[in-house]
Formats: sequence, C-alpha cells, structure tokens
Amino acid sequence: MTRIIVGLGNPGRGYGHNRHNVGFHCLNYFARLHSIRFDRKQCQARVGVGEVAGSELLLAKPQTFVNLSGIVVSCLMRKHDIPLSGLLVICDDLDLPLGKVRLRPNGGSGGHNGMKSIISALGSEDFPRIRVGIGRPMQSEGLSNVNEDVIVRYVLGDFTPEEEKVIKSTIVTVAEAIDCFLSQGVEVAMRKFN
Repeated sequence: MTRIIVGLGNPGRGYGHNRHNVGFHCLNYFARLHSIRFDRKQCQARVGVGEVAGSELLLAKPQTFVNLSGIVVSCLMRKHDIPLSGLLVICDDLDLPLGKVRLRPNGGSGGHNGMKSIISALGSEDFPRIRVGIGRPMQSEGLSNVNEDVIVRYVLGDFTPEEEKVIKSTIVTVAEAIDCFLSQGVEVAMRKFN
C-alpha cells in the first residue's frame, strides 16, 4: 500500500519561515533524510516519491493556502487510491508548547483551518496526524492571547531566533516519529514520542 504524508504550510517565499509552515519544514527534512526529491506536481501539490521502512511513500506539500489543503489531499488520495489509514498529516498547533510533538490516530481539527479543510474534504477525522507545538502568543499579564487578529499575525509570523533553535531539534524528532510510525505503527510512535 502506498502511504501519503502531507506537510501543511503556505506556498511562496514570503511565508517560508512562518510558524504556520512548520509542516513543510518537517516534511522537507524527512525528505532530505531519505533522499526523496519534490520533483513532481500533482493535484496542486509538490510531491516526492520514495520508499521508507518498506512503505511506498508519496510526500506532498499542498500549494494552495493552508485553509484549502483538503482539496489537494482528497485529490491525491483518490488519484493513488489511498485509504484513510494510509494518510499522515503534519501541522502546527497553537495549543501545544513550542517544540512539543503529539501523534494521534484521529481526532478533530483543534481549530486548525488546514485540518478543518482536510476533515471536511475527506468526510472523516479518522486519519493519523502529527501536531507540532508553536505555542500561543502571550499577553503582557502572562495569559495566552485569544484575539483572532493577534493569533493570525502570530501564526503567519516568523519564528524568533530562540524559537528557531527549539524548532530545529523538533524537526529532527518529527522525522524520527515518522520513521517509527512507518515501521512500528501509530500506537508505538505515540508511546515513544508523545
């Protein structure tokens, strides 16, 4: 069975270092590790094909904006006849502390517009995902900020140099988690990495 791993992010240089693009960064690192090149375009995504841990893999970076990721994911899954269990999505998560990694076999969108789009397009929440903590913007009183405009600016903002150091090592952890997920399954990967 071919598996598809999707990293979420926004296309274009202007978004390259945004917190919202951590899914792209994780997938890029994983692809380099396994000598997979994003040398094709399918279903509005840059894709790379390879084999890891005995699994045929399709790595995909949607080139729509994050909130339209579902169009791309559903198109790729139909094109390659991939079941929900063969999908893994990597995205950023405001509600996890910076650098924290959380694997789940299924679940809701957690307020993430890309995940909302994918769940809506697939008509199901039953697919594995890796969430990468980017933390929340804080108010001066030390409370997390819930202002929608502030949150949008934050996720579309670049990592600070200090955050970048944390995220660099997190990206390595995510690659290890993907390898474990592919070779030993989601339950083992959850025990090891959550």
